Amino acid sequence: MLDFPRSKIIAIVGVLVALMLLAVPSFFPERITNSWPAHPRVSLGLDLAGGSRLLLEADVNALIAQRLEAMHDQIANGMDNASPKIAIGDISVADGQLSFMVRDPSQIDAAREVLNNLTKGVGLTGQRDWDISVINSTNFVVKPTKAGIDEAVKVAMSAAISVIEKRINGFGTKEPTIVAEGSSRIAVEVPGLKNPKELKEALRSTAKLEFKMVADTVVQPGQALPLGTQLLPYAEGGKGATILVKRRAILTGGDLASASAGKKQEDNRDIVNFSFNTAGGRTFARITQDNVGKRFAVVLDDVVISAPSINTPILGGSGYIEGSFTAETANTLAVELNSGALPINLKVIEERTIGPGLGAESIRAGITASIIAVVLVMLFMFVTYGRFGLYANLAVIINVVIIIGVMALLGSALTLPGIAGFVLTIGTAVDANVLINERIREERRRGRNVVQAVELGYKEASRTIFEANMTHAISGVIMFALGSGPVRGFAAVLLIGICTSVFTAVVFTRMLVALWIRRNRPSDINI
Repeated sequence: MLDFPRSKIIAIVGVLVALMLLAVPSFFPERITNSWPAHPRVSLGLDLAGGSRLLLEADVNALIAQRLEAMHDQIANGMDNASPKIAIGDISVADGQLSFMVRDPSQIDAAREVLNNLTKGVGLTGQRDWDISVINSTNFVVKPTKAGIDEAVKVAMSAAISVIEKRINGFGTKEPTIVAEGSSRIAVEVPGLKNPKELKEALRSTAKLEFKMVADTVVQPGQALPLGTQLLPYAEGGKGATILVKRRAILTGGDLASASAGKKQEDNRDIVNFSFNTAGGRTFARITQDNVGKRFAVVLDDVVISAPSINTPILGGSGYIEGSFTAETANTLAVELNSGALPINLKVIEERTIGPGLGAESIRAGITASIIAVVLVMLFMFVTYGRFGLYANLAVIINVVIIIGVMALLGSALTLPGIAGFVLTIGTAVDANVLINERIREERRRGRNVVQAVELGYKEASRTIFEANMTHAISGVIMFALGSGPVRGFAAVLLIGICTSVFTAVVFTRMLVALWIRRNRPSDINI
């Protein structure tokens, strides 16, 4: 175990030097490292750098309304596509449920089968997501169940967290913390963000993009809307303007491949360029070929932002959205479209901005505590173990630096609990060296020679070190997987520190001891 060929020494030193070099940018101000070609650095968490915290609450009632509208369309299409077609009356929506009449009583069973195919079971409860009942022989009532609503909220919240993360990353922010609080709330923490206005607006917008054909029918005030149409606000038509569009969307934001802010060549107006994916591009080409001379509406969050005419078929699978955009709002919309639509409406119910002053004080206190801990531990190790304590101290210093390097490489954020993790890691690294040195002492007392004592000391102690750190690692993995915010910050430093401390304590110090023994061939060791 004390055989270290040149290639092995070069590999160990090379790995340590590379990881230490990764830590270098983190020791310099960001204004200096910005000009460096590659400079991964450790970012500071909300508790150290300051920043913004938003608490978002989902609009469950709006989600229920969306599900009712979607089921409305599914029922209408299902009855139309049944063979033979099932004739039904108008589908009404009232009191959180859908109701309609089957005109031919002989088609009741066929209608029920269509409805059963539109519902599904929820989890392991066996309960359906929609309850179907028949009143007066021919009237169907379809109502969402509590289990179905809870499942829909759960799925929507999970998807919303993913969309929010993409949107925040699209604004160039680092290490956001996004976690669910309860069943209908999401907490968002963004370190370093001093003005959350733009972010807040981006998170409040669902960015549900739809392309719909404009209806040809002119509806007079008070007149019933034609079947399959809806009246939406029209942003370009002035205050109170509306426009009649087909209810069914021909394309949605899910058909987009990319979106970006840009300028219109003719008048330099701010626009949002977009391109469809392959399937969306084919559909868009077919729709524009079949509807030359007609208008289609670009609908964002149930508001028509533009309704251009189709002058010629659009075959390239790309286009642009124009409206009352500024450069900032165009960029915000592009980020929202690229990240996808929020599946549920969110509103900000709490907003808190944390100044960096508290973080600066925490950093000073944490650094002071860390320095005191390191100095006392290193002094103890040197006094107790002499040369071997000096090797252990060098390993501890290198260990701290490469932890920073690994965190920079992984893009981790340093939080106040993370600083506590640093101090704990120092203790873990020293503990490993204490086990090794005490085992070497024990072997010498048994009469082993220097080489045998050192070799057996490292071999036997390493087994204990690996087993002890494995229990720490299991705890760290559980905290990282189930925790959030500061807990994850502590767990990240702990897990990285476990790996680096074992490497430096077991491999690096053994290499130093082996080189010293090979060079000096001591007859005894003072440990």
